[in-house]
Amino acid sequence: MPESSLPAELAELPQRELVARLVAVVEDNTRLREGNARLREVIEAQAVQLETARGQLQALTRRVEELERKAGKDSSNSGKPPSSDPVWDKKAAKEKKADRSLRVRGRRSPGKQPGAGSSTLKLVDDPDEMVWCRPGSCGGCGGDLSGEPVAAERRHQVTDIEPAAAPIVTEYRAQAKCCPGCGTTSVGELPLHVRARASYGPETHAQAANLIAHHIPVYRSTILLAQLGGISVSSGWMASVRGKAAALVASSGFMDHVAALLKTAAAVHVDETPARAGGGTRYVHLACTRYLTHLHTGDRSADAIDSGGVLPGYSGIIVRDGYKGYEHLADALHAWCAVHILRDLKALYDFEPAQQAWAQDMAGLLIEARDAAATARQDGATTLPEGVLADLLARYSDLADAGLAGNLYRRSATADDARRLARRFGKYQDLILRFVTRPDLDIFSNNEAERTIRPTKVQMRSSGGCWRTLQGLTEFALIQSYLSTAGKWGIDKLDALRRLFTGNAWLPPGLQPA
Repeated sequence: MPESSLPAELAELPQRELVARLVAVVEDNTRLREGNARLREVIEAQAVQLETARGQLQALTRRVEELERKAGKDSSNSGKPPSSDPVWDKKAAKEKKADRSLRVRGRRSPGKQPGAGSSTLKLVDDPDEMVWCRPGSCGGCGGDLSGEPVAAERRHQVTDIEPAAAPIVTEYRAQAKCCPGCGTTSVGELPLHVRARASYGPETHAQAANLIAHHIPVYRSTILLAQLGGISVSSGWMASVRGKAAALVASSGFMDHVAALLKTAAAVHVDETPARAGGGTRYVHLACTRYLTHLHTGDRSADAIDSGGVLPGYSGIIVRDGYKGYEHLADALHAWCAVHILRDLKALYDFEPAQQAWAQDMAGLLIEARDAAATARQDGATTLPEGVLADLLARYSDLADAGLAGNLYRRSATADDARRLARRFGKYQDLILRFVTRPDLDIFSNNEAERTIRPTKVQMRSSGGCWRTLQGLTEFALIQSYLSTAGKWGIDKLDALRRLFTGNAWLPPGLQPA
C-alpha cells in the first residue's frame, strides 16, 4: 500500500506495529461478523416465533368466537330442541322480556278466546244414582223436621269411576263331531284371537299396547294395567305386546297402502333422526303429510332413504332440511325448510348486529314472502302477482349479494358462516323460495315432519336412551306409523289398537279427508 494513501498517524508507525494493528482490526471485524450472524439468527428465530404467535392468536381468537357463538345458541337460533335450553336462560330471557321465539306474536291475549267452546263439567239429566241430603232438625230451635215438606233443593253431581272390575274369563271349547256317513271327524273353528290354551284377549292387548304407545316403560305399564284394568300381566308379556302389534301392522298392508298414498301427494315432508339401537346408531326416516305418516329405519345413506318405498320415483315436492342425502331424488322438486334458514340468520345477527344487518333484512324478506304466499293460498291463487314476485326475487338477490360482499374480506368464524350462508342463498335460490313459486302449498317450513318424528326422541328418553335391539326400533317405527296416521285422522289410539287386535286394522281411506 503506498504510504501516501495512509493517514498521517499510521504512516509514522513502524511496519511491524502497523501489521499488528491490521491484524487486530481483522479480528475485530471477524468477531463483529460472527456477532452479527448470531443476532441475525436470533432475529429470524424471533420473527418465526412472532409469526407462530400471530397464527396462534388468530386461531385462539377464532376459537373464542366459535365458543361464544356456541354458548349463545338455543332453540331460537339453531336446530337445538327447546328442551335443551337451560332453565336459567329461560328465566333470564323472561326477566329481560326477550323474545326467543321466531313466531310473530298475535294480537290475542293468552288463555281462552271469546266465543271458544267450554269444557266445564255440566249437570246431567239422568244420574245413575241419587242421594237426598235432608236436614234432621231445625238449625234455629232444634225442632224435628223429619215430617216436614221440602221447601227447596239445590242439585250437586259428582262424576267418578269405579275400581277396576275383575277380568272376565271366556272359555272356548272346540268340539269335534264324527260324520255318520263318511266317518270324517270335523272340529269347530275357534275365533282368530283364540290360539293358546290360555291367553289374554284383544281388549287386554289393546290396553297394554296403548300404555306402551304413550311411552310408558314396560314395568310401569304392568302396574298401570293392573291398577286401571284389574288384570295382572308379567313384564315379559307386556314387552312382547309391541312386537305383536307391529306384526299385525306389517301383515295388514298398512305401510304399503300409506306409501302408495304418499306417492300421489303434491308435497311430502321428510326428515330423519338418529336413534341408539342394538349398541350402535341407526336412523329413523320419515315421509309424511298432514294426514299420513310413514316411518322406517336404516342408516343415513341414500339407499336407506329409498328403502322406505315412498321417495323413489316420487315426482312431487320434497320438503326437507339441507341434508345432501336427498339430492339423488332428481324426479322430484325440492323445498328447503325456511325456518331452519331463519334460525341461521338469527344466529348471525345476534352475534354481530352491526356487521350482519343483511341477515335481519333477509329474515324479514322471508317472513314477508311467507305472508304473501299465505294470502295467495287463502284466495285460491296458484301463483303470486307478477309484480310482487319480481320485487321479492330482486330484493332477495340484492341481500344475498350484500351479505357476501360485506364479509368477503373479513377473517373470522362468523364471517365464514356469513359467506357460506350468503353463497347458499345464491346457489339454492330455487329450493329456498319454493314456497314462493308454489304458494298453493303450505311448504314454508318442515314443522310437520319435525312434529311427527319427535316421538322417537320421547321414546328414547323413556327407555333409557336406546332400544336394546334393532328389531325393537323397527317395531316402534311400524306402530308409530299406524298410530300417528290414525291420530291425524282424529281416531283415538285405543280405538285404532282395538281394531288392530281384532283383525280389522284401520287403513286411511285416502290422501286426506273428503
